Amino acid sequence: MRSAGVLLPIFSLPSPYGIGTLGKAAYEFVDFLHDAKQTYWQVLPLGPTSYGDSPYQAFSTFAANPYFIDLDRLVEEGLLTYDEVHAHNWGSDPSKIDYGLLYNTRFEVLSHAADRLIAQDDEAFHAFCTAQRAWLDDYSLFMSLKNKFGGKSWQKWPEELRLRKPQALAQATEELAPQMMFWKALQYFFDCQWSALKVYANAKDVKIIGDVPIYVAEDSVDVWSHPELFQLDANNRPTEVAGCPPDGFSATGQLWGNPLFNWDAMKYNGYAWWMERIRAQFKHFDVLRIDHFRGFDSYYAIPFGATTAINGRWRKGPGKDFFDTLNKTLGHKPIIAEDLGFLTQSVFDLLAYCQYPGMKVLEFGFDSRDEGGRTYQPHRYTPHCVAYVGTHDNSTAKGWLESVNPADAAYARDYLHIVPQEAANTNGYETELASWTMMRAIWQSCADTAIVQMQDILNLGDEARINVPSTLGSNWCWRMQPQVDLHAVAPRLAQAMQLYERVPQTQERCNCA
Repeated sequence: MRSAGVLLPIFSLPSPYGIGTLGKAAYEFVDFLHDAKQTYWQVLPLGPTSYGDSPYQAFSTFAANPYFIDLDRLVEEGLLTYDEVHAHNWGSDPSKIDYGLLYNTRFEVLSHAADRLIAQDDEAFHAFCTAQRAWLDDYSLFMSLKNKFGGKSWQKWPEELRLRKPQALAQATEELAPQMMFWKALQYFFDCQWSALKVYANAKDVKIIGDVPIYVAEDSVDVWSHPELFQLDANNRPTEVAGCPPDGFSATGQLWGNPLFNWDAMKYNGYAWWMERIRAQFKHFDVLRIDHFRGFDSYYAIPFGATTAINGRWRKGPGKDFFDTLNKTLGHKPIIAEDLGFLTQSVFDLLAYCQYPGMKVLEFGFDSRDEGGRTYQPHRYTPHCVAYVGTHDNSTAKGWLESVNPADAAYARDYLHIVPQEAANTNGYETELASWTMMRAIWQSCADTAIVQMQDILNLGDEARINVPSTLGSNWCWRMQPQVDLHAVAPRLAQAMQLYERVPQTQERCNCA
């Protein structure tokens, strides 16, 4: 089935409260996707962000970001008052997220709602806490301790807590019980609001594509509570960390710094942590993109303490055994493999074995820095793939054409027949925005699925780029302006879906009736 979708993170939705939430704008975006005949809404990881604000560096792989809780919904439910919500300054720039401002204000407001929920002795809340206790108890204690110690990494906590001595944990759990209930309440709020949004989206024939990062942050409850599952020394310090080797895009590679998995220990217990992680993700999503798929075949290990990725080395991953266990435990799930970057034949073999669709990024097809770039040109696609103009880690289409090597841009313009405005005027040709020409290239390709960024639909430049890998300070901040008229955009997208036969099957049936 040919299909299409739009990539827009939750945090990029417009809202009056400094960051996108699961409120009115989220429902309006689902309506837009339905009217535009899109099958998928792709979002990024939903976890609570830590240093650097990246959703790929979360405090927990199971918990969700409290910033996404919609405050208006809590007012409607009587858990907040209008005055409590509007007593704070949520920022003056609706196009950017001020994470520092959110950190200093959001939790104060949410504490009022949490206190009222807890006081109600709500049965549904208690049932949620019981059902999720396998991860929720550790998470709520972790966040309470983190607040107690001024936000410091768990690696800097007192030794008895850092190493999880039973007596110290029991004492902390008793002492911080009220704070732990606060963190549990926030997860309950998110779960209720997300579940309602997902039901609404599915009823509108929109499926949600989620994202699971292969690695977790060192400063996370996952590493703190399960040190045996990671490559740590006797003092629970990493021995080697994750990253990518040097390539045409970076002379020193990418130093992510995440602890690496102890795959032998994970295999011994049937990859139980991973199985529960993926099971939990499929509660939230209809389709799951596994980030850095090649890390399951082999992964790049960099000595802990290194300042670049130059001196790393490749180590063998779990390979087919992991995915055999996954299929046996959960069944064959709808998964997209992020197979970008340096690939070997063994990675291709593993992808073929798993039968997951890989990714094709149009921008890479014309970038001379990418050694295998030609494979990303549309005439080389095979049906079993997911095609993108660019992902959240890439420039927007407009930004790419304006910033890439001029020879590469000229090659792309020639290949894609992007006609300059002045040439169109003098030769009598009709033309359209370059971003739309690039989107049409993947829509008309044989790729089963084509995903475009909302920024490209709006023809925005790199001022709207979501992330520049290996940089800090200005990423994960872009927000769609509240004045964007989605109703005006939807018909043009819907027409393209009709033209390239990417209309959702349910809508096709409705159109034929």
